[in-house]
Order: sequence, then structure tokens, then C-alpha cells
Amino acid sequence: MADYRIVNDPDRCVKCGLCIAFCPCEVLEADADGHPFAARIEDCVGCTTCSGNCPQRALLVEATGDAVYDPFADEPRAEPIARELHEQYAEWQRVIMDKLGLRWQPVAVSLIDKDELLPDVPMPPENQRFCQAMMAARRGASILMPPHRHSCPDGTSIFGMTGVPEKLATGEIYVLFHKVVNAEAAARMVAERPTLPPKSRRATYVAPLAKTVREPEVVVITGTPEQMMWLCMSMSYYSGHRFDFHASGFNSMCVEAVLYPLTEQEPNITFGCYGCRAATDLGEDMMFMGLPVDKLPIVAQGLTELAKKAIPDSRMKIYVPPIM
Repeated sequence: MADYRIVNDPDRCVKCGLCIAFCPCEVLEADADGHPFAARIEDCVGCTTCSGNCPQRALLVEATGDAVYDPFADEPRAEPIARELHEQYAEWQRVIMDKLGLRWQPVAVSLIDKDELLPDVPMPPENQRFCQAMMAARRGASILMPPHRHSCPDGTSIFGMTGVPEKLATGEIYVLFHKVVNAEAAARMVAERPTLPPKSRRATYVAPLAKTVREPEVVVITGTPEQMMWLCMSMSYYSGHRFDFHASGFNSMCVEAVLYPLTEQEPNITFGCYGCRAATDLGEDMMFMGLPVDKLPIVAQGLTELAKKAIPDSRMKIYVPPIM
């Protein structure tokens, strides 16, 4: 539903066809002279995969028209959560950030059901990838994105908001990216990832945990490997339980940080993926953990206990001999 324009500079274009091959939504075709043009611009989601893979930087994807179009403007919106719950989320955020020394705010993630009212939250003026919205939320933004505001068709199909484009369903585009060796490996990767039923969700909503207006399904924390270790230990503090994590480097934010915790009701770590690292400011030393929201009380309690001795002792390197 967003309007985009794709502009090709014929003086720079070498007619290699990579933009056409990489377009996940099959928007582009070659004209009689071999130059790409937008044959189906109405299908463009603004992912910029075509321009990003142009070796000559000859292609430009621009948002045009009414960038704040809202097809749901006349719908009633959902009531926000009760003040007591809002204050509880804020307190859990304060404890987690303080005990771990987190730089970024924990992000509350909501996948809005197809029959559910949308929260009263602004949509971004231009399309974003889900991982980009997550990075903005950890800095303090609250973002509601129906499918037409997502610029990654992988994410919208994984979250059950749309169908999956053919190039993504077959894994063809992953081979083009040289992420996997062949179509067989790509198909296996696609088949092994969880997805929600098509058209079962109508929007994603992300916000700092302390600012969320809806009860989230999952909370995602961004931090260093050492901070992820303490998160694991906070949940093991009272039980000694060890965790089985699912991580691959594919579909990190949507599958590994959100869907695994949602569907399995267990925490999951993820190292990031090609997309979320190429499209955001995520540092090389950072990774994520997704937590089912009902794990927050034990995380806060466990971190409070660990911060009394274990965390400061470890960070002070108490067993390292002094250098004379």
C-alpha cells in the first residue's frame, strides 16, 4: 500500500540483471535495452534489496506519495494496559538494566491477532524492516507496523501477516546472497524455521518494556555475550536448569528472538543475522535474547541475587593474579 519509485541511472547501469534477480517481490523486469524498470511497482515494499546489490549503485528506491497513509484510521483502538501492570513492567526494566548494566532498553514485542484491535500507537512514516523497528524501540521508540509498513517480506510471512514470495519460499534468494551453498540447503533452512499461519496476525507492535501499552508476548534484550550469560544464570538461579537454544544466523530477530520464545515458551538466544546486521547499527559485539514475558519475574529476582556477589566478583576478575 506504500508508494515507491525505482529510478535507474542508465549511465551507470551495466545491465547485469542482479537487481532483477535479487528483488524478492519480482517487481523489476528488463526493458528492450536491458535496463531494469518497475513493471509491478505496486508490489514494491521498499526493502532496497535491489539497490543494495547493484554493483554500480545505479538504482535508487524512493518513497513517494502519502507516507503516513493509515488504512485503519477510522478503527477504534485498544485500551492501554492497567497502570499497575505498566508500573510492574517499568520496574522489571529498571532492575534488568541496572543489574546487568545494559545500554539498551528491553523491547516488548506484540504480534497483533487478526481479530484484535490495534493499540493506539503511531506507524512509521516510511516502511521499515522488523529488525530496524526493534533497534529504534531499544532507543525509546514505540512503533506499530501493519504488513504494508514492513519492508521485509520474509518477516511478514514468518509472522503470519502475509504469504511468502516464491523466491523466499524456495530459498532461491539465499543462494543468490551466497548465504548457503545450493537450493537444497536453502530449502532445508526455510523448512526448519517456525512460522505462524498465513493471515493470522495483522500487525507487529514494539516498544521499550517500560512504555508498552499492550501486554507483550516476548521481551527481547540486546547485550553482550557476558550479559546474555547472566540472563541465563538468572533463570537457573533457583533451579539449576540448563537451556537448549536454537540459533543459526538466519532470520535472527523474527524467528530466533521472537517466534521461538513465543511458540516454545522458553528463552532463546540469537547472534543476529545477515539482514539485521546489514540493515541496522547493531555492533559486532552484541547479540540478543528473547524471553517469554512470564519469565520476567524470575529474571529480575535472579539478577538481583546474582548482583550481590557473583556479577561484581566476575567482572572484577577476582581470580586473576595481580601483575607485578
